[in-house]
Amino acid sequence: MPKMKSVKGAVKRFNVKKNGTVKRGSAFRSHILTKQDAGTRRGQNAPKVVAAVDVKNIKKMIVG
Repeated sequence: MPKMKSVKGAVKRFNVKKNGTVKRGSAFRSHILTKQDAGTRRGQNAPKVVAAVDVKNIKKMIVG
């Protein structure tokens, strides 16, 4: 039986924390940030967590 491979795109995008929640990045942060107001840019620096319904599938992709 061959080994299960992890999805490399998911491995690069998500991190599983010790309590089991999954951290994710924030979108719209790369360039042309002058169009966004300061509150939006500050909010994008805050840590984000994946929704509970998606955690099972993401963990399956990461572990392989």
